[in-house]
Amino acid sequence: MRCSEETWPAKRYGKTSKEQQTLDRSGEASQGESGTQDSDCTAKKSESLSRRKECPSKRDWALTIEGLRQQGHPLRFMLGWVKMARSTFYYHLAHANDTDGNDELRHRIKKIFEDSKKRYGYRRICWQLRDNGQEVNHKLVLKLMKEMGIRPERRKRHYHSYKGEVGKVVPNILQRNFKAERPGRKWATDVTQVNIKDKRIYLSPILDMFNGEIISYSISNSPNLKMVMTMLNRAFSKHKNLDGLVMHSDQGWQYQHAKYQKRLKEHHIIQSMSRKGNCLDNAMMENFFGIMKNELLYVKDYETVDDFKRDIKKYIEWYNNKRIKLRLKGMSPVKYRAHYRDL
Repeated sequence: MRCSEETWPAKRYGKTSKEQQTLDRSGEASQGESGTQDSDCTAKKSESLSRRKECPSKRDWALTIEGLRQQGHPLRFMLGWVKMARSTFYYHLAHANDTDGNDELRHRIKKIFEDSKKRYGYRRICWQLRDNGQEVNHKLVLKLMKEMGIRPERRKRHYHSYKGEVGKVVPNILQRNFKAERPGRKWATDVTQVNIKDKRIYLSPILDMFNGEIISYSISNSPNLKMVMTMLNRAFSKHKNLDGLVMHSDQGWQYQHAKYQKRLKEHHIIQSMSRKGNCLDNAMMENFFGIMKNELLYVKDYETVDDFKRDIKKYIEWYNNKRIKLRLKGMSPVKYRAHYRDL
């Protein structure tokens, strides 16, 4: 149907209330759609920045927001998203190229971290810096490490040697008293499983509770008695006067074996065992396994068992002679032992 002049609506100036409501709703929808896009974009940038830096600084946020503003996103919305004052945004934008005076410290932190094969956390890095003659607040070191995105990894062990009472179980003489007044008074031992590709090998060390030093160790393709006896013989070849020493372990079947217990008695060593299923009774040994795996096993994908054997030898030498222990006043186990003998 064609419209005649009579059918055309009379010309009106301005907008009716109904038209205005329609326009308002349309505008709200358009603004809502734009706001959603801005929200999504800001969220994605926020997630990306957080992935790159564990704890982004306000300067990082300011530079990210400025980049989005250049793309046409509203500043007010983005500042509200990250809860940043406008004055703070402009301050960090104006000082974007300023240095905070910590560039040299960042370099030293990174070098210590890399020299430790990415094993040190902020506390040990602090000790190393102080040992090198640089006094620094641990909070600043932690902050800079977060900014640089560097931190050691953490994993857990799985092997358990307990097979029930297959031999003689002895009392817990140690009773979680891990403090030793001098070297060679309290030793701890245990077995841990190491997975190399599709193979499993087992590590059996002895640790001196006085300073955490690894006295001896052995490696085997199975957690057999020979592995534990080899470990003992290597320790006895280096340490002769062991009368009254307490040797603590869990209730693993190897430590219940008559041959193992006889060897301890030959050297007048007192045997002690953790309570069944209580790993905290042998906490120092458990702690070493956790540290070793975090600092060695989980930072490298080993192709062969021989590669691991070579590296564990180097690691234990480094652990005994170089690695800082906080409870030893920032000294390595060997250095602490030497310090004790000089007193």
